[in-house]
Amino acid sequence: MKFLSSLVFLGGVGTVLAGTQLFGMNLSGFEFGCAITGYCPQGSNVIPPVKSLGGADGAGQMQHFVKDDGMSIFRLPVSWQYLTGSTIGPLSTKALANYDLLMQACLDTGAYCMIDIHNFARWNGEIIGQGGPTNAQFVDLWTQLTTAYADNPFVIFELMNEPHDLDLTLWAATCQLVVNAIRTTETASHIIMLPGLNYTSAGTLVEGWGAAMAGITNPDKSTTNLLLDVHKYLDIDNSGDHTTCVTDNVADTFDPVADWLRTNKRQAMLTETGAGASTSCFTDFCAQNEAINANADVYLAYIAWAAGSVNSTYILDLAPSVKGKVYTDMQMTTECVIEPWKNSTAVAAPAWGLVLPAGTASTSSSTTSTTAKTTATKGATTTKGGSAGSASTSTSSFVSGATRTIVPATPINPKNSASGLEVAGMQVMCVLMAGFAVLTFML
Repeated sequence: MKFLSSLVFLGGVGTVLAGTQLFGMNLSGFEFGCAITGYCPQGSNVIPPVKSLGGADGAGQMQHFVKDDGMSIFRLPVSWQYLTGSTIGPLSTKALANYDLLMQACLDTGAYCMIDIHNFARWNGEIIGQGGPTNAQFVDLWTQLTTAYADNPFVIFELMNEPHDLDLTLWAATCQLVVNAIRTTETASHIIMLPGLNYTSAGTLVEGWGAAMAGITNPDKSTTNLLLDVHKYLDIDNSGDHTTCVTDNVADTFDPVADWLRTNKRQAMLTETGAGASTSCFTDFCAQNEAINANADVYLAYIAWAAGSVNSTYILDLAPSVKGKVYTDMQMTTECVIEPWKNSTAVAAPAWGLVLPAGTASTSSSTTSTTAKTTATKGATTTKGGSAGSASTSTSSFVSGATRTIVPATPINPKNSASGLEVAGMQVMCVLMAGFAVLTFML
């Protein structure tokens, strides 16, 4: 009877999470060419991860990641220049339609899908709201994007990728204006990601930008669905551009940030992180993601960088290979992205925190196709039978370093771009929770 009593007590504390509520992958390509200066040349630089547009089969990749691996969130980077035809103003009808092909393929999996404006808080070298594009122009961009996805809470709005070298107070004020506009325009409440400074580095959140960005509120002064946006890599300059990992992101970064989040009753998503395929990185990246899952009360998701149209020679390539209808995950994906989530232990969700709405992502992620699995060893991969090609027709239940440049798939490795709700979601232990009423009755 002791065991039953402890279960009832745990249920009384709150929802129980078995690891982060979401985990997934970046689908890179629409942002190719963007430099940290906010210059994003178009044309042949851009290789959308959309098969019909000449890029990778992003739809097939996402279907595989959801059905075979249990992933539940995808980040879809795109440049401001791509969306507006290299001129600040109205969204290009053609460009938005192209981007929406990837968005709808993502939503068709039942996953959460994140719009990431990949401009480093800049437009062609000038800082938003600080001598470059005006706050009104940035607000207009997000008003248009919100209008396009106003009624779909499975679309997450990440205001900007990796702001850096700017005035924090002014940047927070800019983001506040955008949040106000989104809340006024939307017809369903969306999660909004709030990016800080130093390439939104988790390493500088506690002593740097965290308080300012946490001060942003909804128009009603609440902070519901406003999450802090963090990035972190493990190499010498926190860029992800080096094959060797040297940083202890657990003790030095994610444990202190988790404590800060609990103290301030806030939550975050790690929306970009990755590592090269060296022995040190397998050790450190796996340990990092195990720690993220162990702190799932404050970290709602982690999203690895990157699949999509990345080149196979790219240091951070996590795109699965496909032969016929069989997808093969990169070893790093299997061991350090998927396994930490699958092997995570129960964590109680805080009463004040978000528990994400369950949609088709929760059912899709539990459906696994017949697999042919190979034991993963260093230098090997895990092979799973999946469905190659376009996404299925199922629909969602709701309609750092100095040379951070993403370049097209060429023999030259692209540079990585990073330095630095309500009821039960997919990682909630639903069976355990459903039994609490019965257990209480038994007692």
